[in-house]
Amino acid sequence: MEVIYGLIPGMLVLGLVAVAVLFWAVRSGQFDDLEGDAQRILMDDDDRPEAKTTAPPEGNDKSAGAETEENP
Repeated sequence: MEVIYGLIPGMLVLGLVAVAVLFWAVRSGQFDDLEGDAQRILMDDDDRPEAKTTAPPEGNDKSAGAETEENP
């Protein structure tokens, strides 16, 4: 029975700490944007410059070599 006299004040202190942490989180903006992080991973915002594509040199045309092999 004497244990309850220590547990009840301990639980009250723990509850007050939890409420204080909740108020701190709300005031510091932890709950401002709940959907932002979930949507941000789906967005494709690559800031890399686009790659320049150039035509291969005419001497390396593999399709021309394939035509000569078919007609011996």
